[in-house]
Amino acid sequence: MQVGIIGGGTMGIGIAHAVITAGSSAFLVESLPAQAEVVSTRIEATLASGVQRGKITAAEKDAAQARLRVLARVEELPEELDWIIEAVPEDPKLKAEVLVQAEARRPKHFASNTSALSITKLSEALQDATSFVGMHFFNPVWSMRLVEVVVGSKSAPATVGAAEEFARILNKEPIVVKDAPGFASSRLGVLLGIEAIRMVEEQIASAEDIDKAMVLGYGYPMGPLRLGDLVGLDVRLAIATNLAKEYGERFAPPQLLIDMVAAGKLGKKSGEGFYRW
Repeated sequence: MQVGIIGGGTMGIGIAHAVITAGSSAFLVESLPAQAEVVSTRIEATLASGVQRGKITAAEKDAAQARLRVLARVEELPEELDWIIEAVPEDPKLKAEVLVQAEARRPKHFASNTSALSITKLSEALQDATSFVGMHFFNPVWSMRLVEVVVGSKSAPATVGAAEEFARILNKEPIVVKDAPGFASSRLGVLLGIEAIRMVEEQIASAEDIDKAMVLGYGYPMGPLRLGDLVGLDVRLAIATNLAKEYGERFAPPQLLIDMVAAGKLGKKSGEGFYRW
């Protein structure tokens, strides 16, 4: 299988890693030279960590690396790839522009890795949206098994089935959800996350103790504030802002979140959020 990924950020890197470790070829498009270097370095480091932990052999690491190509432009992607996954930031206009470029490469199927944006609205820019779905991967992609397959109004049943099969090839477990704002996971996860932020804002408890309450009291593998740091607080803010437009004040981002993002405290990727990294 040959897969194109557009966007060399955290999610694009993770999806590319999942593709090459599953034995398929990945063509990752990243237009910024500095970030393109980050792509190769981070994937190599993650593969090396897998060798150290006994998850893969050194030979498997080398073979996986050989299946990755980093490109500078969407136009460099081979035509008629099995899949193209768009993984650029959560900006509807940017995503629509990238998806039009992806469609021009005539992939068999293509998808948007969005955690909250409407697949149906994104598809309005396309000539033929029957081969288009949402595929919402989770961070960190190499360890999170869930993929939400989001069905747009024009997504063909065969495309939905192909997306489920693609997720399984990547050793993920797919669920199929209706194209409603926030889908299943973001709608629930963001609501919990912003309530946890309100509790910090109101000085109910420390971030560490709020997270500990959910880990020890409810069996969560990770608390909502630490997870927010990993996802990126700017991403959390964008999703909450969009969901507030759809569902009302219960999704309104807390002022603390707005202030932290404005101050550049985005979580792990900036070195500081609710935790220091």
